[in-house]
Amino acid sequence: MEKTAEFSFCGFVRWIFQRRCKWFKKSSVHSLPTNTSENCSVSDDAKMPLEQDRRTHQKPTLDQPRPSISHQKNQSRRPSDAARISLSNGSVLGNLKPIGSANNSPRNRQEMNSSPKLGGNGNMGNIMRRSSCELKPNVLKSMGNEAYKQGKYEEALALYNRAIALDSENPVYYSNKGASLIALHRFMEAIEECKKALKIQPSYQRAHHRLATTYLRIGEPEKALAHLEQSGPYSDINDMNRACVLQSCLSKCIEARKLQDWDTLLKETKWTISSVSNSAYKLYALQAEALLKFHRYQEAYAIYQKGQSLEPNLLTKLFSVADSALILSIEAQVYTTMGRFEEAVAAAERSTRLDPTNMEANRVAKWAKLVSSARLRGNLLFKESRFPEACTAYSEGLEHDPYNSILLCNRAACRSKLGRYEKAVEDCTAALMTQPCYSKARHRRADCNAKMERWEASIQDYEVLIRERPGNEEVGRALFEAQLQLRKQHGEDVKDLKFGCNLVCISSYERFRHFVTSPGMSVVLFCNKSYQKEGLEVFESVYERFPWLNFLKVDQNGGGRRPSLFGEVGGGEVHSSFQDIQKWENSEGDSRL
Repeated sequence: MEKTAEFSFCGFVRWIFQRRCKWFKKSSVHSLPTNTSENCSVSDDAKMPLEQDRRTHQKPTLDQPRPSISHQKNQSRRPSDAARISLSNGSVLGNLKPIGSANNSPRNRQEMNSSPKLGGNGNMGNIMRRSSCELKPNVLKSMGNEAYKQGKYEEALALYNRAIALDSENPVYYSNKGASLIALHRFMEAIEECKKALKIQPSYQRAHHRLATTYLRIGEPEKALAHLEQSGPYSDINDMNRACVLQSCLSKCIEARKLQDWDTLLKETKWTISSVSNSAYKLYALQAEALLKFHRYQEAYAIYQKGQSLEPNLLTKLFSVADSALILSIEAQVYTTMGRFEEAVAAAERSTRLDPTNMEANRVAKWAKLVSSARLRGNLLFKESRFPEACTAYSEGLEHDPYNSILLCNRAACRSKLGRYEKAVEDCTAALMTQPCYSKARHRRADCNAKMERWEASIQDYEVLIRERPGNEEVGRALFEAQLQLRKQHGEDVKDLKFGCNLVCISSYERFRHFVTSPGMSVVLFCNKSYQKEGLEVFESVYERFPWLNFLKVDQNGGGRRPSLFGEVGGGEVHSSFQDIQKWENSEGDSRL
């Protein structure tokens, strides 16, 4: 009877579970929420660069997993009942085994996944296979905040992008992404992200403040003031003062430009960039224009490069049409003076397309095209060896831009081909005045001076070039030849001097004095028979790499005496007197020879 009653009771329980499984098929089970904010989020305070998500989220429909009927019964039963129930049907409790059951055999797992009786098992798979903490947008944001605080801005940017992909309606993610872009100096993108945040939540004060500070950095005080007024507690009196000072400085710069007071414009832009707005595109452009007026082309180019180049669509989003056209016109002038003619013409054409009625933009576009076409025409004639016509073409371009270093250097090449070396030197000197680092012009001037047998002037230019390009054999050979000719001019015996054979053994003081007082640079090693072999090998390997220098090996055992270099020897340049050649090579380095 007890056994029959026990089986009857088990059948009754089986019937209850079957009814329960049918109910599960009709009702969907929601994925369970994860309370990760307590463990993963970063606390928000006023000192942190990034804010936390303050938006109130709706609670999921299902806060906690709902216990099944069987589970409720199991809690009220005695421990001995569990054994009897488990004998009735092992598949009934399959839904609970992934959570707490130790019986994880492959067969049971297969039954659990494929059993049609447990309709809710597919929906509950997320609990077993995937950690929802990894997909939580708020967790990704917290990870981005940590990366930001560690200075890993690219990593923070990637994490904010992932958070946005999962929740594109949270303004905090866009604002924090904007902060990372600001740290990476990608200001235009940062502005766009902050605008997206304000589109979702127009009263978001932190996003307003980020926009305001970004506008201050790029030199837009009016827009900065407008957003500071909506920043609430985030804005302070210092921000307002900076905006007002920037506004005043820009007014002074515009007035100085109208009056063509380039000195005032240069001073005002320098001060404003260093003190108020260090990334202002317009200020950098105005400063570059002032430097152009003083024919400081190389400085103008370097300054303009600091103000990042913008695409036309971004220019018009940030600046007015007139300001955009002005910036592009200045870009065209800077590129023209540096020989980037195609880019200059492109910038000028963009300027006229933006503002067709702007007379200044049209004038600059016409000017850039004339200079560019003159250079192109001269190059074609030069390739055809029509040097007089090429010289005329370059001269026509110089009528429009008299200090253009590229046209001056090209005309010098034509004049050199025509044997007009003096005029060629004048053109190269003029080119170097506006662009001191123009190596081609310096090389051409050295070559022309050599052809006019002005050896000292030629050597000076070649020595500058060899310091810029230590391993250039062409320059080294030309320098050696100029030094050789200068010695001939002074009546010296140079029959034993050859390029690459510049190691001379000195055994007398008179011969030593003869070399160190000659033009050029000398490197001296004082040695004797006991000198280490390694030191001599290093010395010999060094002289082979610098054939245009004089390497003197003074043999102190050959009857000569070691001179007092600073007392008895006058003139010349003696590199050093040293005991350990290995130590000398390590301390001086190849670039200083």
